[in-house]
Amino acid sequence: MNKAVSVYKAILQITGCCFFITLFFMTTANAQNRGKVEVIKDPRIDTLAARRAELNKAGGADAAAINGYRVQIFTGPNRKDAYSAQAKFMEEFPDIRTYVIYSEPNFKVRAGDFRTRMEAEKMEDELKKWFTGMFIISEKINPPKQDSTDE
Repeated sequence: MNKAVSVYKAILQITGCCFFITLFFMTTANAQNRGKVEVIKDPRIDTLAARRAELNKAGGADAAAINGYRVQIFTGPNRKDAYSAQAKFMEEFPDIRTYVIYSEPNFKVRAGDFRTRMEAEKMEDELKKWFTGMFIISEKINPPKQDSTDE
């Protein structure tokens, strides 16, 4: 009787394994069937993509930016101090653009759009009377506008 039970257990284990193997192959065979994918999107996405392409062709803000230098004249956590440093700079140099940037936890005031480092160093030397702890930053700048006067 003991032999009969162990034979039945062996047959049960074999059929159980065969069942799971068959089930595995059936699921992988179903995974190989090709299906149809339908993409549903908002038509405004195409409109935005077309506008972006037009702006890039027309020379939008990103297209106009070039690599250059700026002089950082202030760094500190106080917003009021940053804007007063900007105002102080604007009194002395009203024709040079300034930028206030917040990079947690500090405010930074940067001045100028210089194409070469030498131009930025010249400005830094001029500013030593009014500001301390300045340094030159390399970043994307807004190029100066070209004069289109006919001579």
